[in-house]
Amino acid sequence: MENSTSLRTWLDDFKLSHPLVIAGPCSAETEEQVLKIAHELKNSDVSIFRAGIWKPRTRPGGFEGVGEIGLKWLKKAKAETGLLMATEVANATHVKLALEYGIDVLWIGARTTVNPFAVQEIADALQNTDKIVLVKNPVNPDLALWIGGVERLYNAGIKKLGVIHRGFSTYEKTKYRNIPEWQIAIELQSRFPDLPLIIDPSHITGRRDMIQEVSQQALDLNYDGLIIETHTDPDNAWSDAAQQVTPTVLKQIFEDLKVKKMTIEEDGYNTEMIKLRANIDIYDSKILEILGNRMKVAEQIGALKKANNVAVLQNKRWNEILGKMILDGEEKGLSEEFILKMFKAIHQESITHQEKIINQL
Repeated sequence: MENSTSLRTWLDDFKLSHPLVIAGPCSAETEEQVLKIAHELKNSDVSIFRAGIWKPRTRPGGFEGVGEIGLKWLKKAKAETGLLMATEVANATHVKLALEYGIDVLWIGARTTVNPFAVQEIADALQNTDKIVLVKNPVNPDLALWIGGVERLYNAGIKKLGVIHRGFSTYEKTKYRNIPEWQIAIELQSRFPDLPLIIDPSHITGRRDMIQEVSQQALDLNYDGLIIETHTDPDNAWSDAAQQVTPTVLKQIFEDLKVKKMTIEEDGYNTEMIKLRANIDIYDSKILEILGNRMKVAEQIGALKKANNVAVLQNKRWNEILGKMILDGEEKGLSEEFILKMFKAIHQESITHQEKIINQL
């Protein structure tokens, strides 16, 4: 699959003056609930109403969705509000039923994207459909797997495609439910700049009080839209209660979000930007030079350890370095999360260089 302006034709056809918004409850619970939320979102920036019909659960026994009857509620909501309807599909049976009930937008969830066999099954069931199909990133941070899911659909003749960035699972404790790993989505965006990219701040944060913050970060990175879980009574929602906002709060989020310009044709701005980017290039070159020199020292350490039969990994030393760098980084305005990622990568590269020296015959 190659990038093409035709990839965003379906999005351009909405003729929106703001980012695309997909909103609705995590799960369809009752007909009354679906219709009430849909009507509250009708006269807003929302273009597409979302609701989970089938809910994948980590362990059995949890609420797994209302199933087919929920599709009837979505069909009724569309007739009454005019909003397009969207739901998640995880297999060919889901696809068949969703198409029968006239669902307009289908998305493939993170747990499904991770399985190429499941994605191919869905692609085959959707062969040449004119529906909009969105692919969430896989639960693990694997860009190739994400792109591969999109390619399977593209190869099946599906042209109205887009991706949803919902964050990635991690064992580390962070403020996010699923860490954004922005660089992965940015890399996808750089390879396919015309493929619509939508942020899912509900699943990234897991907390309604952070949705505004993450949504703004995404818009600052030129994302094309938002998918936000919305419920009239979020505290009593049947699934993912903590990350859902009321329609009233959602509308306030729309008002507070600031959409930045891609660029401006103004001489003063462009001149200053050129200067600043030139400075960035200089610092980036210095960083690479410093890292290269650091690795040379690591190799000297490797040679010394080899001569004295000392193990490569020295946990005490590593923990001392990490603690000091976190403190030093904070003084320079760098987050602990960034320092941890950066020095873990540097440490791993140092180990690789040392092992190369130690393993030389």
